[in-house]
Amino acid sequence: MAVNNAAGRLLPGARSGDRLEEQVPAWLYDAHRDFGAQTRERRSKPHYGHINGRFFEAHPTPATDGDVVWWLVDDTDRRLAETALEDAQSRSAILSRASSALLSTLNLQRCMEVTAAMAVQHLADAAVLVAPPQGRRLQLTHAGRGGPVVQSLQNVQMASVPGLAEALQGFPPVPARWINPDEIPGWAVPNTFTGPVGSVIVTPLPGHGVPAGALILLRSSTEQAFTEGEEVFARLFAARAGAALSAARLYGEQAAITTTLLQDLLPPALHTVHGVEYAGSYRAAMEHERVGGDFYDIHPAATPTQETLVLLGDVAGKGLDAAVLTGKIRNTLHALLPLADDHQRVLQLLNGALLTSHHTRFATLVLASVRRQGDETQLRLTSAGHLPPLIVRADGAVEETPTSGTLVGALPEVAARTVDTVLGPGETCLLYTDGITEARGGPLGDEFFGERRLQRALAECSGMPAEAVVERIQMLATQWIGRAAHDDMAVVAISAPNPRSLTVTHGQGIVIPVGRRSAR
Repeated sequence: MAVNNAAGRLLPGARSGDRLEEQVPAWLYDAHRDFGAQTRERRSKPHYGHINGRFFEAHPTPATDGDVVWWLVDDTDRRLAETALEDAQSRSAILSRASSALLSTLNLQRCMEVTAAMAVQHLADAAVLVAPPQGRRLQLTHAGRGGPVVQSLQNVQMASVPGLAEALQGFPPVPARWINPDEIPGWAVPNTFTGPVGSVIVTPLPGHGVPAGALILLRSSTEQAFTEGEEVFARLFAARAGAALSAARLYGEQAAITTTLLQDLLPPALHTVHGVEYAGSYRAAMEHERVGGDFYDIHPAATPTQETLVLLGDVAGKGLDAAVLTGKIRNTLHALLPLADDHQRVLQLLNGALLTSHHTRFATLVLASVRRQGDETQLRLTSAGHLPPLIVRADGAVEETPTSGTLVGALPEVAARTVDTVLGPGETCLLYTDGITEARGGPLGDEFFGERRLQRALAECSGMPAEAVVERIQMLATQWIGRAAHDDMAVVAISAPNPRSLTVTHGQGIVIPVGRRSAR
């Protein structure tokens, strides 16, 4: 077994006649030696191996004199192209999974954790996500193989990590070969990282308009250093992570702003003021909304001799647009509190404010001025186009207060009639919106809850505390509509407590005076 002259082109130093085992690599020598013992099918299959750093396919051809001629085909470029394609496909799949995982949450802290964890899974032995600076402290998210993801706030020197300050400002990353791993400070190395740092990447996390942070990737000295291709892949991963982090941060900021703004739109918590009980309940038309077109508010009196102002209203429409107008009405009425002894004047001034605003909606409103005097609770009630309040007496009789008026925000003038009345111990005045009486449901799903059904339900609440009255009415209306669509619903109860009534609490949270039958 010997080589010929052609072999010298591939095997430097080989001369015709040299023994095969002395010149060719072992894989080719073994294939030639075993050729005779192989089957015909096996003989036709090529053999593969490296020669002088190149990859070759070896194809055997039997000669007529019994020798075997080996044809060597350089397959290096094709193999490199296939490997590059496989790597590109694998990285593309990783980036796709990363985008899905990162965009599946709008929680900023969770998004940081996922970013660091996926970086360790696909890019490095350890990763540290550095959020944009918050004063003198940096929020860090550490992740290492085999360990938990840990978040912390630390006072650190950004300049101690080459390129970090620039990355946090969105500048292009410093090449990994320019970073001395020995200079990486301890705070940038997770506790689970073993061995000295061998290679480092510091890359920005680009966001929407402003940087979303920076990502530090570490490999130990026993691992292969980051290649140029891996640096490019790290930047692609960082771009997707930065977009997800930026979206999560923007969502968090908007949610915080929304929560702050909603504080002035949400109905207030009602309680006892100067011996008079107040309770309220609101249910928006859409289950996912917290505010809408129905509203109520209370302005407690500073002293027992002054009047507490209660208001309940209904703005045309529903949803956030209507809620914005309810907020304006509540704020305007708050500014008009010094004039609250004259309901007509308050309504007229409110009407003027609505007519001059950019809103084209109108509203109905009922005002109640309340003051406790002895065992009696004095009320002044004024309706501006709203449903008249109902009063349930101690004997269970239900009265409709004869107050009436025109709605606000539609006409130049508001006409309204104010009614004075008194609540005795255990009696309640109920303010409500048409979302209660026009709640459509029942056995066939097409019948209004109606005024009569509301009055019957209220008659059964005689002697109950305000909280129990509100809960009972809202519960009955909710049961009536079932799962059907409904309008906004708001209820406010003003009750004069009965000092001789002992109350107990049932399992469903309804408070019922002892000695009186439960309403069914």
